[in-house]
Parts: sequence; C-alpha cells; structure tokens
Amino acid sequence: MPDYGRPLEFGVSVAPLSSAYSEIRATAADADRLGLDLMGIQDHPYQYRFLDTTTLLASLAASTERLRLFHDVASLPLRPAPILAKEAASIDLMSGGRFELGLGAGSFWDAIASIGGPRRSPGEALAALEEAVAVSRLVWSGERDVVYDGDYYRLEGLNTGPVPAHPIEIWFGVGGPRALALLGRVADGWLPSLGRYRLEEIDIKHGIVDESAEANGREPSAIRRLVNINGTITGGRSDGFLNGPADQWVDELTRLTIDHGFDTFILWPEEPDNQVARFADLLPEVRDAVERERA
Repeated sequence: MPDYGRPLEFGVSVAPLSSAYSEIRATAADADRLGLDLMGIQDHPYQYRFLDTTTLLASLAASTERLRLFHDVASLPLRPAPILAKEAASIDLMSGGRFELGLGAGSFWDAIASIGGPRRSPGEALAALEEAVAVSRLVWSGERDVVYDGDYYRLEGLNTGPVPAHPIEIWFGVGGPRALALLGRVADGWLPSLGRYRLEEIDIKHGIVDESAEANGREPSAIRRLVNINGTITGGRSDGFLNGPADQWVDELTRLTIDHGFDTFILWPEEPDNQVARFADLLPEVRDAVERERA
C-alpha cells in the first residue's frame, strides 16, 4: 500500500476511568506540553467504571492549550447524532477549534441495550452511521429552518448552531467492507485499532476506502489514516512488534507510514506517565525518517 504523503501526527488515547480522573488530566497536560497533536477517549457509556466521555473531553479541552481532542470512538447508538454534533461544535468553539469527531456504528449490543440503547443489525447500524454524518454537517452549518427526514434521525425546522470554530473532521472506527466504502464516500478519516487486523488486511481495507473515494470524485489522500497502537517503548531488547527500544519504534512507525499508509498514530499506553514522554521523544526521529524515505 503506497504512502499517501500526508503530514504525520501523533496522539494518545486512554480509558475514562472514574478512579483515574487526576491521572487522565495529568496525561493530557503532559501530551499538551510535550507536543503531541491529539488525545482520544474511549466511549463505553454502559461501563460502570467509566466517566461520561463527552463530559471528560470538555474538561480536558478547558485544561489544555493546543491538544486536539476526540472520541475514540463515540458509541453512536447511545449518542443521538444531532445532540452529539451540537456537543462537538460546543467543545470546538470553546477550545478554539480543537475538537474532531470519531464515530463508531455500534458494538457490544447487549451492553448497549442494558442502558436503553437500540439493538441494530449490521445494515441498520451502517445506515444510521451514514445519516449521522449528514445530520452532523447540517447541525454545524448555521442554517435556519433545517429539515432532514431519515429513518433514524429527523430535523423539523431546526435553527442550527453554534457553528464550530473550524471544519470538524469525522473519523470512522469501522472495519467491514460496506462501512469502509461508506467512509470513502462521506468521511474524513479512518481510525482502526492495529491489533484487530493483520497488516495484509489493513492494506486491503485501505484499498476499499481508496476505490470508493475515487468512485465518488475524491482523492484518497484527502482521507486521514489514523491508527490506534498498543505497545511498550523499552530501554532493552525487542519483544515483538511495537514492543522494544526507541530505534525499533522509529523503524516500525516509519514502515507503517511508508508501506501501509498511516499518517496519524494514537498510542494506547499501559503506563501513561512513562510512555507518553517516551513516545513524544520519538516524534522528531520518526518525522525525519519518513521524510528521508519520501525523498
């Protein structure tokens, strides 16, 4: 899979554990200070140990200065698209344009039903995701008397606002071929988790997105390619992919960019206070290595 030539960005993602609120704020402060670009928060509203993700993201937006924030990814069946879009616009406006929207079509349906959410078939979940994109962009338009008549969402003469401070990107956390084709048609980014797929599968999935984008008059390179990554940066020997010393990480992130098309790396650290700083130290070397390869 070719490199798409996009600028590299780096971020961190954590679970919104209610018992770790102080630590999450400290991780955000470190990421902000150390020059990371993004911070994501997992979204599982039915999880009794978790804070509400949107509320937490608003709090982190208020306590950081340059870090961009996003759901990694929002559980759409439990977050009605018009309200989620207004929340996103509000955080974006209050933070000076530092919010993006990660969307998931839904999973863990028993857990979703336990908190009052709908059970959706794969086809229904995909249709609702497509409607959510259209509705979100309408809510962000600032237009008056907006009407939308979908199977899952309706707007009946809505006066929309506030308008976000910047054009909010919509990133899909999806993996199936129909969802990837939808992404290539309507979304701004793909946000998979690397551990779920072999690299050969990743390349095939990029191809589905690209084919759909081109069929709909879009350049594949216009679509951001993010990826959630697990691993540990150590001071010792290699213990497998993305588990080893800094130079191994530089090589492997470079290969994920040049050979497998990713441009934005989101670390899920097991020890945030240690790993975020080590990850930030890698960024200049990874950027230099990728630029050498591109040259």
